[in-house]
Amino acid sequence: MSTPATAPQQRPSPARDRLLETASQIFYAQGIHHVGVDRIIAEAGVTRATFYRHFPGKEDLVLAYVRHRDQQIRARVTELFTVSTDPRTLLITVMSGVGAEVCGPDFRGCPFINAAAEYPDPGQPVHQAVQAHRAWFRQTVRNLVTAAGCADADHATATLLLLRDGAMVGGDLDDSEAVRGHLERAVLAVLA
Repeated sequence: MSTPATAPQQRPSPARDRLLETASQIFYAQGIHHVGVDRIIAEAGVTRATFYRHFPGKEDLVLAYVRHRDQQIRARVTELFTVSTDPRTLLITVMSGVGAEVCGPDFRGCPFINAAAEYPDPGQPVHQAVQAHRAWFRQTVRNLVTAAGCADADHATATLLLLRDGAMVGGDLDDSEAVRGHLERAVLAVLA
């Protein structure tokens, strides 16, 4: 498996955006290694030359996909901070968002857990991007738990991350509405 090249920063491009959006949908629905570049090129409606102008190889596209997902989630969490400044409310809202996600149409589990399963090597850039997202999420939860005054912030943070991970797996394998309800009750119990 090759390591992605470091692509130079590029100006926004409709073709690049289309490639990334197409790849994001297909990777999430069918898995990363299962999907070839030719299919992404065909479904995005671009030429092979256009693909390689934006992504030197598939691994670069995969890395862009993981980073794009990370940016989307960070933006949603940042938006929550404009709605409320109460850390308890923010934690409940973030975790409720997880519950809503597992009940969404075409939910196929956590894109980061899925990517980590396909890229288990800790030295691989895709795996490192997954870990960077996880570290950010953990720190965000830790900051909110601390600000909410939880007595054992380390335990509360670890528990909330386990609840999130379990909901992401359970929402794909079990009754998603039941998982959502259990998640919401468990979060309230942790914050009690």
